[in-house]
Amino acid sequence: MAGRDQLVETADIALTRVQDGRPAKSFIAIGLRGVGKTVVLNKVQQIADDQGYQSAYIEAHDEMQLAQAVAIALRPVLLRLDRTAGVKDHIQHALGALRGFASAFRLTYGDFNFGVEAPKGTADSGDLAVDLPDLLLAVGQAAASRKTAVALIVDELQYLAERELSALIMGIHRVNQRQLPLILFGAGLPQLRGKMGESKSYVERLFDFPTVDALGASDARRAIVEPALSEGVTFDEDALVEIFRVTQGYPYFLQEWGHVIWLRARKSPVDLETVIAAYHDAMRRLDESFFRVRLDRMTPTEKKYMRALADLGPGPHRSGDIAKRYGAQVTSVAPIRAGLISKGMVYSPAHGDTAFTVPLFDDFMRREIPQLDGDFRAPLPGI
Repeated sequence: MAGRDQLVETADIALTRVQDGRPAKSFIAIGLRGVGKTVVLNKVQQIADDQGYQSAYIEAHDEMQLAQAVAIALRPVLLRLDRTAGVKDHIQHALGALRGFASAFRLTYGDFNFGVEAPKGTADSGDLAVDLPDLLLAVGQAAASRKTAVALIVDELQYLAERELSALIMGIHRVNQRQLPLILFGAGLPQLRGKMGESKSYVERLFDFPTVDALGASDARRAIVEPALSEGVTFDEDALVEIFRVTQGYPYFLQEWGHVIWLRARKSPVDLETVIAAYHDAMRRLDESFFRVRLDRMTPTEKKYMRALADLGPGPHRSGDIAKRYGAQVTSVAPIRAGLISKGMVYSPAHGDTAFTVPLFDDFMRREIPQLDGDFRAPLPGI
């Protein structure tokens, strides 16, 4: 959590305000792969649980249906509320709404027969933009009746279809208008900010969109030094400088380098020689666990496009320049670019610009495919 203190404090305050029945603005964390967005969301869930919330966590992916994911995530929340003492009316209504919602969207995964009737006309139309807000309102009312609160946490939000994202935003808006104790925190790749803005004009009244980026030198130092110091191990200054240089402060890279260096080090303080000796093992681990799994999802034409982009450097770069390096017209490669955006491999930071969503991916592509004019259908080196 080095360098994420402000986000943690913001989440803590928002959760406290919602639990006290006050309006609060939550956040959608935006950043590249490997910067620690998921770690932040896990911390938010921990804070919520510590405050007595009922929390539900969803990790979106490109084959996920939001209706099913929300229903499955909220089912145990409502069942836990139903087991507590007190008036049952709002709980039974919410369970019925969830049953009707599951029926309307023909959800077959999970048992949504709670022994209660589904209230007709509530979350049962089959229109997500109508039913999801109804369901979230019912859940918020159920939580309020138990004098508790619900935290819905959704990672990888960029994978939601436009209609799903719109319905989710509408639902949170309705909950906020009623000041019900339900709050959403989320995270996603950089294209999410524009996608949410296009979905609903009022989205910035509901959420802040903090950028989760690489760590600065001082926070990167903390990420390496403090865990080691708890084990009685220190680092030479020039060793820390080199770690920051090769990782550029990206948290996942710091984690991998720290792991390899720890295994190699034989004495404290850890010196520059140990860091340099760890280079090949650290890069191999990153290639195998972080980079290559993403490359394997691409078609040959997508690999060629990514290699052309890599030739131009980290980015962002103009679409015309990438197409020229690829060897085709912009209109010809536009569908390839769209497919890569859909897969979360690149994004458009501004109109006509393209950049990698994975830090240092340009270096990896040049290592894996040394020549742009190579055979992209052939097995890649090392696979």
